Amino acid sequence: MSIANPQPLWQPDPQRIAGAQVTKFQAWAAGHHGAPSEGGYAALHRWSVDELDAFWKAVTEWFDVRFSTPYARVLGDRSMPGAQWFPGATLNYAEHALRAAETRADEPALLYVDESHEPRPVTWSELRRQVGSLATELRALGVRPGDRVSGYLPNIPQAVVALLATAAVGGVWTSCAPDFGARSVLDRFQQIEPVVLFTVDGYRYGGKGHDRRDIVSELRRELPTLRAVVHIPLLGTAAPDGALEWSDVTAADEEPVFEQVPFDHPLWVLYSSGTTGLPKAIVQSQGGILVEHLKQLGLHCDLGPEDRFFWYTSTGWMMWNFLVSGLLTGTTIVLYDGSPGYPDTGAQWRVAERTGATLYGTSAAYVMACRKAGVHPARDFDLTKVQCVATTGSPLPPDGFRWLHDEVRDDLWIASVSGGTDVCSCFAGAVPTVPVYVGELQAPGLGTDLQSWDPSGEPLIDEVGELVVTNPMPSMPIYFWNDADGERYHDSYFDTYPGVWRHGDWITLTSRGSVVIHGRSDSTLNRQGVRMGSADIYEAVERLPEIKESLVIGIEQPDGGYWMPLFVHLAPGAVLDEALLSRIKQTIREQLSPRHVPDEVIEVPGVPHTLTGKRIEVPVKRLLQGTPLERAVNPGSIDNLDLLHFYEELARKRA
Repeated sequence: MSIANPQPLWQPDPQRIAGAQVTKFQAWAAGHHGAPSEGGYAALHRWSVDELDAFWKAVTEWFDVRFSTPYARVLGDRSMPGAQWFPGATLNYAEHALRAAETRADEPALLYVDESHEPRPVTWSELRRQVGSLATELRALGVRPGDRVSGYLPNIPQAVVALLATAAVGGVWTSCAPDFGARSVLDRFQQIEPVVLFTVDGYRYGGKGHDRRDIVSELRRELPTLRAVVHIPLLGTAAPDGALEWSDVTAADEEPVFEQVPFDHPLWVLYSSGTTGLPKAIVQSQGGILVEHLKQLGLHCDLGPEDRFFWYTSTGWMMWNFLVSGLLTGTTIVLYDGSPGYPDTGAQWRVAERTGATLYGTSAAYVMACRKAGVHPARDFDLTKVQCVATTGSPLPPDGFRWLHDEVRDDLWIASVSGGTDVCSCFAGAVPTVPVYVGELQAPGLGTDLQSWDPSGEPLIDEVGELVVTNPMPSMPIYFWNDADGERYHDSYFDTYPGVWRHGDWITLTSRGSVVIHGRSDSTLNRQGVRMGSADIYEAVERLPEIKESLVIGIEQPDGGYWMPLFVHLAPGAVLDEALLSRIKQTIREQLSPRHVPDEVIEVPGVPHTLTGKRIEVPVKRLLQGTPLERAVNPGSIDNLDLLHFYEELARKRA
């Protein structure tokens, strides 16, 4: 593990530290709220978790959050679940997202890029006008505060307009990407019963058009609560019978009217991956998301009006919602709709170049794919404006840090971040004023009392433990939809340590304050009482050029034994012969430990993922334990269901 590595890969220079928003915030909060003026980020973080009320009050003042009615106190009830934030306050998220239109009307709020890689701007004034027009239409359709509005949309400007118009009227937004099949969408939307559906006729991906009109028809049939459907002709087809045209509902020159709603009024519904049942419908609040994202994007990501913020994402992933919140800091956000690797693996770097992105976010998997494909970003693209490359989705392996450092720039700020759909934010990651160490996240987030706990609830330093958060965060779910007694919410996070959020990741907090993520704890590898993270094994194995991807599972046997197979998806032309087998085992033994070496290495036709690209360990484990496929996994949540038949057949043979 990298905690012994004493040399940082990157150290911010004094000029960057002095100019960072978080440095200015600390100095201001020291004068106004008793924050420590010395001790840098570590001291500020300690204060932010010890003095939670003072910290969040400071955040709202620093970012000039507009409360239309004042709050009685910052934290009414701090128990988890059920913490009450800013009781009495009213505000509107969309009002804050469009504030820059007042001062920068003709500058771009959005840069839209498709697979042609040519950016097209939408100005702040045009974005505000379209939101005003659509909000008026939604009210005319009878949409009232609390009503759900859904989008079956790719990452296009219309999706941002629809979200903001929904928030403006106090509605509750939810979205799925159009590569989701009908069953996957219905598993999500049927739970929340939307009254309006925004749809496209299809989308473009990998140089091809994909017609989705049949799926849209099925959604309309199976969602009886719909009062209206709005058609966006991305492929140029006419609106189906009874649907409204996007151009008609956004044509008026209307000033948006922002419904003032309570701080804890629902803003949107996000969904868990739903690999083992119906996806959890996670509800987050207007105020909670507003203040959490201002903190995360303004202080941690150091974004402001001069920046351009690009994150490769789809509307089915929380990172899209997080990207849209870049508008809160007055930042121009980049919407890329297309394949991450079209027409070649370097596609995302080309988008970063052409949009002048200052913060470029992607997945750890994409970084490692670029490394394997021999992409040379700095040689082939002008990336001088990119200040920070951020990654999430899975832990960025040490080789990924080194590759970014070597192939992009040696003074590049590399921010590996970790959080979750559950909070639509980061528990740990980017800090512009502290060093970056290979394989590590820089620090826990402000206001987040992140700890690593052993099974009895004792905190650990420099040892692997459960990721827990011991104080409430404003963006924690206000509830799950259709979970009236809160039982499903409670069981998801609070059943292991009462009153403390347990996220389900293995982490190490290092003695210098950084964080290492080892993978999910609910698919824990546990040999002879030693817990191991699957991510550590993937990082070692996937360095080998013959291995495209891998999956490791640990299975408790009925006789008390333990079987730990490693499944490998080979690169084209590679063969799992004795030579490769011994190299795989030797690599794991040398880079990790003999205990990490699998019992078997098995070639597979592919590794199954959730629709948002995460490897599915728990359902595969269940299949290998003999659980029938229909009970082990929710078919609509998997990118390639056929791959699971291999594991099902293997379980049958072993039985």
